[in-house]
Amino acid sequence: MFFHPMDFLILIAFGLSIWAQFRVKGTFNRWAEVPAMSGMTGYEAARRMLDANGLHDVPIEPVPGRLSDHYDPIHRVVRLSEPVYYESSISAISVACHEVGHAIQHKQSYPMLVLRHRIFPVVNFASGIAPFLLIAGFLFSATGLIGAGIVFFSVAVAFQLITLPVEFNASSRARELMVSEGFISNEEERGVAKVLNAAALTYVAAALISLLELVKYIMIFTSSNRE
Repeated sequence: MFFHPMDFLILIAFGLSIWAQFRVKGTFNRWAEVPAMSGMTGYEAARRMLDANGLHDVPIEPVPGRLSDHYDPIHRVVRLSEPVYYESSISAISVACHEVGHAIQHKQSYPMLVLRHRIFPVVNFASGIAPFLLIAGFLFSATGLIGAGIVFFSVAVAFQLITLPVEFNASSRARELMVSEGFISNEEERGVAKVLNAAALTYVAAALISLLELVKYIMIFTSSNRE
């Protein structure tokens, strides 16, 4: 009843997601062993990048964990995992500057970031109710519930798709500023690209899985209506 040919594509995308997670960890660990020629720690690079863009009031906090780095737009804080905050490596300054890229987006009201922030409350609600509507719809063969579930699920998928340009833009800003500010040399840019591209791939894989699932539900819905 629940099997659909699209499941094969979803499994492939899920496999890509697992591979992407392993790749980002492996790439981070590899370049974490390569010291940055500037000798700057992730914190120092982030602080200088923030100050250079007039964000003197944005603090940087160390947080436990690995690859737990993020920018908090509500409290306007850059939070860096301890390996990134304290260490001086290609991985550390790459990740740190990427998160600062989000802070700069926030300051400049980057349109896709603004859109993501605005729909976030709706996404929280939609992603919570969508699975229940879809499951109930399939169990009771209620196309109305399936249709409602698809609408709510579409909001969550849209959020993930909007996230892609936000992440790529933050990485692009980081790479450009890291070179212009002298945080890395031109020779080190290859390592920075590998770290940031590996991280971006995880977002691409997650968005692809959600998009394929949405297509599957739409195909089932249209098929049920024809019958």
